[in-house]
Amino acid sequence: METRRLQLLVELSRLGSMRAVAEATGTTTSTVSQQIAVLARETGAALIEPHGRRVRLTPAGRRLTEHAVTILGAVEAAHLDLTPGAEPNGTLRTAGFATAIRAHLLPLVTELATSHPRVHLLIREHEPAEALSLLAADETDLALTYDYNLAPATFDPAVRATALWTAPWGLGVPAQDATDGGTTVEVFARFAAHDWIVNSRNTADETVIRTLASMAGFTPRITHRADNLDLVQGMITAGLGVGLLPAGIPTFPDVRLVPLTAPDAVLRAYAVARHGRLNWPPLALITELLTQRSARPDAAGWAAGRGADRGETPD
Repeated sequence: METRRLQLLVELSRLGSMRAVAEATGTTTSTVSQQIAVLARETGAALIEPHGRRVRLTPAGRRLTEHAVTILGAVEAAHLDLTPGAEPNGTLRTAGFATAIRAHLLPLVTELATSHPRVHLLIREHEPAEALSLLAADETDLALTYDYNLAPATFDPAVRATALWTAPWGLGVPAQDATDGGTTVEVFARFAAHDWIVNSRNTADETVIRTLASMAGFTPRITHRADNLDLVQGMITAGLGVGLLPAGIPTFPDVRLVPLTAPDAVLRAYAVARHGRLNWPPLALITELLTQRSARPDAAGWAAGRGADRGETPD
């Protein structure tokens, strides 16, 4: 049943004549009569009956009118709820990497409880490729992802990626092998003979390593993979290789973080959503709040984070 026809039935109940309904709705008496007839066929019940020179609703017509008032009220409430600028209300499904969740989403849960108590976050931890797959399958509304300036992501035209924070990364090496100074290419060249440790759940940092190693004139021997920054540091301490780590991360006693400059290695975080959902009030609200948090000086949220994921800047 079309809501337009239900609206005409409600107006007929209120005004009492086809002509009055036509005048009130800016249509013709014939159109009103035809639409009520279609509604009767759809419901399989006579909705009106002759009453002198006019018509009146049958018991079935009056009953359907009661339902129509409820249905039209619910439709209007839905329009108000979903219209851009409406008060955010509903559950927002999010999927993202651990730092984005811990340092940026979780603080919003407390904030929303006071500012927007009708908005609820459903959170799932996933690396970028996993989160984007969920977004494409409509199993999440917002994906928090990252790439590197030296390994830029390519986003599907169906989504929009909103840039959030950025974070520089360096090269984690055994303390006894660390030497200061030099460009990124020179730093990589000094560790050409070492084994290399990369992420087990994302290929972005491996692409960065292979790109910089190529610039330094060698092919990196990638032997170990881990999705946990503490584990990566443990591997470095054990002499198993070297690998990328976030700048500013507290390092183990036997690990040194060598800065990478010229070129820099920078992680870039994004909030990604489908174009058709961008104006949905809960999604627009969370995206805006994340953008505001990302503008703060401490946006990356670095601190000692035990068990931090490989793809994150620990908080």
